[in-house]
Amino acid sequence: MFEVENVRLGVIGLGYVGLPLAVEFGKKMPTVGFDINSRRIGELRDGIDHTLEVEPELLGEANQLSFSSDLDELRDCNVYIITVPTPIDSSRRPDLTPLIKASETLGQVVAKGDVVIYESTVYPGATEEDCIPVIERISGLVYNRDFFAGYSPERINPGDKEHRVTTIRKVTSGSTPEIAEFVDALYHRVITAGTHKASSIAVAEAAKVIENTQRDINIALINELAVIFNRLGIDTEEVLEAAGTKWNFLPFRPGLVGGHCIGVDPYYLTHKAEQVGYHPEMILAGRRINDNMGAYVASQLIKQMIKRRIHVEGARVLVMGLTFKENCPDLRNTRVVDILAELADYGVAVDVFDPQVNKAEAEQEYGISPVEAPEAGAYDAIILAVAHREFRELGVEGIRAWGKPEHVLYDLKYVLPKRDVDLRL
Repeated sequence: MFEVENVRLGVIGLGYVGLPLAVEFGKKMPTVGFDINSRRIGELRDGIDHTLEVEPELLGEANQLSFSSDLDELRDCNVYIITVPTPIDSSRRPDLTPLIKASETLGQVVAKGDVVIYESTVYPGATEEDCIPVIERISGLVYNRDFFAGYSPERINPGDKEHRVTTIRKVTSGSTPEIAEFVDALYHRVITAGTHKASSIAVAEAAKVIENTQRDINIALINELAVIFNRLGIDTEEVLEAAGTKWNFLPFRPGLVGGHCIGVDPYYLTHKAEQVGYHPEMILAGRRINDNMGAYVASQLIKQMIKRRIHVEGARVLVMGLTFKENCPDLRNTRVVDILAELADYGVAVDVFDPQVNKAEAEQEYGISPVEAPEAGAYDAIILAVAHREFRELGVEGIRAWGKPEHVLYDLKYVLPKRDVDLRL
């Protein structure tokens, strides 16, 4: 009944996660890439991926992949993979709206014998407690009798051309032992790094959410150490380099923690923990530290400007980089905006420069209009916030050329040597 050779696959959501996955499956089996954004579908049909995750030649290699925003195109599929975003709301609570809407969509097309696989990051239990009932309600089908489910958490690292979907080991799971075997075999068709079959959907969900929670806590520790060392007048990078000479010291660095995963996933886990009567302490403490780093960076800059007798109110500051990480156009949950908001409270005029960013998206998401190019000799301070390759290639002379004769250069990402900057995180 459940044979990989007979799969006709539908991938729901063609963002940073869904598109690379659809392309790989589209090389092996009939695959429909579905997205409600018709403009996105049009671009992909023209061989254009604005996320820069899939090169045009790779899109061309997926000769069994088609793209559509028409729900009817999904009706011939018998396996569906959901890869929609799972953000948090303004109160830092899980926002399952995209996931619920995707489940409603599936409820209109799923048929007896079909398998639904979720990849979106959620708290343990969300697939079977929140999503599956929606499919049952819309379709009239019964879970684990008429249709089945799996969960295989995404492990995409945006902008990383070395660790790609096929080369990262995949966790798989299914709602019955037979489905677990089927889901595992399905992913084996495209994942060259191999798979790990979890014992249940809940275990797979939990494994995903703690991956980024662990990183978040580790970065929070280093951020707190950076604050301490700053007060002690010790260079954090030098301390970390010295400590890193021991083989088991983990190479984390301080910085802003944003993006669609690390800055979001811990809130999914803490939400579920509080539902079952446990108040997490370490996880939330780490989140508080990391969420406050933008304000800390702004305050450090302002203090340095005052020390250099640079008038703060009305000063012009250049912030280099807006994306949540280097060499990638992804703006999701970028914490650079925290620096911008804090500087605005000081009465500072800020220009944002990021050659990787889609300017229309920045305007739509954050109300920010990045400059086409910084103005030479115009800025009282410069913050190097994201380590894009374009900024590394500029070097210190190219960057300082945008500053006034007296200005502060703050390097958050250790792009430049210590001797060439005025502040480091």
